[in-house]
Formats: sequence, structure tokens, C-alpha cells
Amino acid sequence: MTEADLEAGRMEDRGTRNRVSREILHHGPVTASDLAATLGLTPAAVRRHLDTLTDQGLVCTWDPPEGAPRRRGRPARLFVLTDAGHSVMSTAYDDLAVQLLEFLAATAGPDAVREFAVVRAERLAQRYRPAVDAVGRDPHRRAGALAQALSTDGYAASVRSLEERGRRQPEGEQRPSPGKQLCQGHCPVQQVAAQFPQLCEAETHAFSSLLGVHVQRLATLAHGEHVCTTHIPLNSPTIRPPAHDEPDVTSHEEKSADEHRVAS
Repeated sequence: MTEADLEAGRMEDRGTRNRVSREILHHGPVTASDLAATLGLTPAAVRRHLDTLTDQGLVCTWDPPEGAPRRRGRPARLFVLTDAGHSVMSTAYDDLAVQLLEFLAATAGPDAVREFAVVRAERLAQRYRPAVDAVGRDPHRRAGALAQALSTDGYAASVRSLEERGRRQPEGEQRPSPGKQLCQGHCPVQQVAAQFPQLCEAETHAFSSLLGVHVQRLATLAHGEHVCTTHIPLNSPTIRPPAHDEPDVTSHEEKSADEHRVAS
């Protein structure tokens, strides 16, 4: 075999690994078998590429969220991208989205970007609400259902207790009240949200609406943390989740005050 043949083989492998990574980016957490079926590859070939991506620190395995249903027998491993994998897979779509939002802000003003973020978050909430409503009114049960719904869309979400996370409290920062934390290990709009935090703010308000309590965003992937973390308190005034066809009636003043608290 000539050197040209070897190089052609290496290029083909890199191209296939890129396809595997892109599929994980858009549909992770995902199993090797699902990747093989989607990409038209053998399971053995997919596992070989996954081993390489894991060795390169671009892919890792992911544990299902607390309370998620498990199949009988040995569970299949689920794969997600690492932070390094997200950086490598930053695509022209991110650049295009940023340019579009920059154009929107320049031509229609910053409020237009915020309105877009709110509409996007409300559409996500509408899609997740049936699954969340199905488990009842308890905020923490609703958080588990929300985590499963988010994971289906590739957010690699889970619910953990404050103690499980073991978060060190920065000096001077108020410790959150007892409760649970909704953690998202992947964000499909991470690169865009880094420049437009309105996306994260609107998502936080949507989570409050879905869970029926006022939540607090503690960390985001967009701002350099390893996971997006939303605190769900045990003792908090309960807000009535709107009906499926009922619009969010939170006043502009209330939203502004909440956004100020999140930012601070």
C-alpha cells in the first residue's frame, strides 16, 4: 500500500469521525448502535471511532438522569461531546446565528433580540409541558420529567441534590436554599448564548413556568462553566403553571426584576 493510499484512508477516517461527532452533537446522548443505524456504519466501526474520539478527549459517556427508566440487562453506553468536543464542532451555523442576531440588534434594537429569545424559550416550554404536567404538581418530580425531555433534545440533562453536586460556595455569594439542581451537560446554542445571554435568561424564565416555582440560574456553559445549573428550591412561593394554550402573563416589570436578580 502506498503512502497516498494510507493518507486517503486517514482522511476517510477523519471524515467519518467528524460525521460521528456531528451526530452526537445534534442527537446526544446516543448509543453506538443508534449511531451505526443513522450513519449506515457497522457497530464495530462506530465503536472504533468512538474509542478514538474518547482518547482524544472529544467524547465521553453519560449517565442517565435520576429516575429515568432503564432497560433490562446491561445498559447500553450513551455518548455526549465533552467541552473540547463542543469547541471542535463549533460550526458555521453558530457564526450565521450570531451574525443574524447582531443584525437584528443593530437594525431593530436589543429589545428585538430579547423578544426573539422569549419566543424561542416559550416554544421549547410548549413542547415540554405535556410531559412535565403528566407527573403532577410537585416541582422536583416536574424537574425530573423536564430533564428527561431536555435529554431527548440533546441537552444531557439530569437532576441532582445540592449535596451531590458538591459546589464550593464563592466567598461573598449567597448560598442557595435547599433543593434540587437541574444540570445540562450540553447546550446546542452554547456559542451563540456566549454573546447573547438573553437566550439563557429566557430559558430560565421558561423553566420557572414549567416547574411552577421561581428558579435561579447558577452557572452556564455559555459563560465557561462545565454545566448549566439551575437551582430549584424546596421552599419557594409556588406559581401556577399556565395551561397549554394560556400565554405567559408575567409582567414586563416582574421579568426585568427577575433578570436583574439572575444577572447579579
